[in-house]
Amino acid sequence: MSGKGFVIHLKRATARRPHVERLLATCPLPAEIVDAVDGGALPDEERAAVYVPDLHRPNYPFDLRAAEIGCFLSHRRCWQKIVNEDLPHALVFEDDAALDATIATGALKMAEAHIQDAGFIQLPVRPVEGNPPVVAEKDGVRLTRPTVIPLRLSGQLISRSAARELLRLTAVFDRPVDTFLQMYWLTGVRPLVVEPSGLSDCTREAGGSTISRKKSIGERVAREAKRYWYRRRIERISARVV
Repeated sequence: MSGKGFVIHLKRATARRPHVERLLATCPLPAEIVDAVDGGALPDEERAAVYVPDLHRPNYPFDLRAAEIGCFLSHRRCWQKIVNEDLPHALVFEDDAALDATIATGALKMAEAHIQDAGFIQLPVRPVEGNPPVVAEKDGVRLTRPTVIPLRLSGQLISRSAARELLRLTAVFDRPVDTFLQMYWLTGVRPLVVEPSGLSDCTREAGGSTISRKKSIGERVAREAKRYWYRRRIERISARVV
């Protein structure tokens, strides 16, 4: 396998460092840490320069938290490294993931065989819902094309051309990075999914989320209602353009 691996890691999230070291050790590609952007440490003017609400339709119904802005910028940092280092593709992990190399090797071989055409292939930490169309299948590994792109970016293989296009489109942004990537009718980058991926979620073991915060019951109810209607709109658009 060719290319390179990047693990996004926020330096102050010290509880996650052992998980990062395991990811580096188990990654089938030569891998390195990419320092995550600490959104909470960014000056207000720097956040305002990249975060512009209501850029795209459907409108994203929430204001982005500083940590979500930092997360988006961290993924852009990886895309920029792919372009700057002239990599054919790179494997990008967030630091709340764990990798079973035995399973992941088959998934990555499948992904690498299709990455130049696909541009972006997700390694999910949970099964994809529904029965998405199969693009390719071999030795128990399936590459599929879900109608609605799964959320979370725990792991993905990204081509240089896709990284360049995503950078061009996201000098400013209005929603979380995984939510933005669902909008393939806007980006022109149509993510595929490879399963089984060998990737699992270890957020709890790594000390919990570095993005979410505690909310009151009223906030949770209101947020869930807004999230529900936003996701229904994404589903309807995705079904029309698939």
